[in-house]
Amino acid sequence: MSHNSFGHLFRVTTWGESHGPAIGCVVDGVPPRIALSEADLQPWLDRRRPGQSKFTTQRQEPDEVRILSGVFEGLTTGTAIALEIQNVDQRSKDYGAIAQQFRPGHADLTYELKYGHRDYRGGGRSSARETAMRVAAGGIARKILAGMTIRGALVQMGPHAIDRSRWDWAQLEENPFFCPDPVAAQLWEEYLGGIRKSGSSCGAVIEVIAEGVPPGLGAPIYGKLDADIAAALMGINAVKGVEIGDGFAAASLSGEDNADEMRMDGNEVRFGSNHAGGILGGISTGQPIVARFAVKPTSSILTPRQSVDRFGEEVEIMTHGRHDPCVGIRAVPVGEAMLACVLADHLLRHRAQNPDAPQTARLPRN
Repeated sequence: MSHNSFGHLFRVTTWGESHGPAIGCVVDGVPPRIALSEADLQPWLDRRRPGQSKFTTQRQEPDEVRILSGVFEGLTTGTAIALEIQNVDQRSKDYGAIAQQFRPGHADLTYELKYGHRDYRGGGRSSARETAMRVAAGGIARKILAGMTIRGALVQMGPHAIDRSRWDWAQLEENPFFCPDPVAAQLWEEYLGGIRKSGSSCGAVIEVIAEGVPPGLGAPIYGKLDADIAAALMGINAVKGVEIGDGFAAASLSGEDNADEMRMDGNEVRFGSNHAGGILGGISTGQPIVARFAVKPTSSILTPRQSVDRFGEEVEIMTHGRHDPCVGIRAVPVGEAMLACVLADHLLRHRAQNPDAPQTARLPRN
């Protein structure tokens, strides 16, 4: 039981560790005759790449992806696509002192209890380094989702949330936080600067939105689109909460407020609101799909913490090395990629079962 794969028709299997020679993935189920090259994938990886600002880990990884199979003369062949990224800036010595100790907040203890043997270098397989391959796979998924737009933004850092009235997608390229609110971005720079200098960390909330999604993706009862999205986002390192649409805020609404009223516009159904986040009964409505996920503070901090070692002795531990003071920043492109992979999988499943399904919320008129 490997559990290194996700998806059904669009299936992704990742491999590799944080400080191994390379990381990689195999993407199976990609339709043939889709134009694909490394140049299509690299821009997405560049957005996630470490060391791009003082607010992320200073590990210098170019994250240059290579396509090893499944593409010939610039087109996908319909066979498995293998991708690889070399690790070039490992510093395994940073972790020698904690080889026998369990870092609080990390998966060290659980890996040890489950397997009895673990790669302690940067967390090994549990490291967020693995998410680079999810981003690469998401780049392939986006090629399948032609006509759909998937974007993510950081909407809260620590206790500081954005003002949604100032939401501007163009601002994501103007600050190092993927923040759509220019005022919040300035506040975060000062806030995270203090966190970084103190050797501590903070959490974040990321919102991902998919537009242009056709109705009909997802299936009752155990193939719900929102359930698969939640599982995909929860599977990202350090994620501790996921919500779709209004999510937990829906609990405070009345039935009248929560219901997304519908009207006809010609032959198409139009919604007056989108509290459901574009999914009803586990099936997409044709509205934008909206999901958010909460990322905990990075567990690698300089403040000494109490823990234990492999021999049952109590120890005081302090994590050295290069770490993100807010891992939520680089989780934005990862969240986008996971949403893209789920949508690609469900789109292929939907086409296979119902190839003549409408692409918009159209109803027959008498």
